[in-house]
Amino acid sequence: MKKPTKDIFTIKEALQKLEHFCAYQERCHNEVVSKLYTLKMAPDEIDTIVVQLIEGNFLNETRFACSFARGKHRIKSWGKIRITNELKARNISSTNINLALKEISAEEYFETFENLAQRCWNGLSENNNLKKRKKFCDYMLRRGYESNIVYEKAKELEQKKN
Repeated sequence: MKKPTKDIFTIKEALQKLEHFCAYQERCHNEVVSKLYTLKMAPDEIDTIVVQLIEGNFLNETRFACSFARGKHRIKSWGKIRITNELKARNISSTNINLALKEISAEEYFETFENLAQRCWNGLSENNNLKKRKKFCDYMLRRGYESNIVYEKAKELEQKKN
């Protein structure tokens, strides 16, 4: 049986809950504010708690952005465009986005791109070259890689086959 959820939290209880929430994993301000709204906290209480979380270093937007960029690139093989768009969707400042993208070295970025491109190209069982190229380009663009390097790689992979 589900245990009943508490309806009303004091600022101290909510702060303690959010400290645990932020300590478990890096969070952005939006996630924290959303969580506080689900706890039915008032806007002035939310502001107080967010300030205390920032002062206690539980909430740090720069640290979140850098961690997010590293993780999404290394684990999900996302490109810089997708990472930028996802961070913008979380209302992260452009300064923090630029700092986050610097976390990914150029060598690591292109190595990941090359591995993903090779794996994708070899995984496509399309006989028609135009369809294969379109599927490849669509996939790589969806992953957030820059169009110029995607199209160059598609040409290069087509040349290797011929």
